[in-house]
Amino acid sequence: MKGMTIIVKTISSWVKVLIVLFGIYIIIFGHLTPGGGFAGGVILASSYLLLMLAFGKEFVQKSLPLALDSKLDCLGALLFAMIAVLGLVLCDKIFFANFLYQEYLPGKAFDLISAGTIPLSNIAIGLKVGASLFLVIFLLSTFRRETSANK
Repeated sequence: MKGMTIIVKTISSWVKVLIVLFGIYIIIFGHLTPGGGFAGGVILASSYLLLMLAFGKEFVQKSLPLALDSKLDCLGALLFAMIAVLGLVLCDKIFFANFLYQEYLPGKAFDLISAGTIPLSNIAIGLKVGASLFLVIFLLSTFRRETSANK
């Protein structure tokens, strides 16, 4: 039997959904509350770490294949670079300029859309950090050194 008991597997499946929702909340509202892209990405990666501990790495590899994880990692980096370059192109030669702030999305302070490009940057960073951290943890568990019990 791979993984842990049926109780741990069932509770892990339920809790994974709540952890993913909390990670998405931290990413989206990171410009208004403590958190942001990095913290939300770590929370998203921890949900798959929980599944890996409960079910085993084969289950997680079927759930989130390494090819898809690598594509999500590259997509996060590409989105982050595009936001930076769009600030350079749309504003007067300022890299990472907040080109959406109060120009295209008028809103009052402390609204969800009041920060311009910051939530978009948080989403890109959360995607990058979550995918990268999951990839590192998965590869460390795959290529761990086998030790014998006799030593």
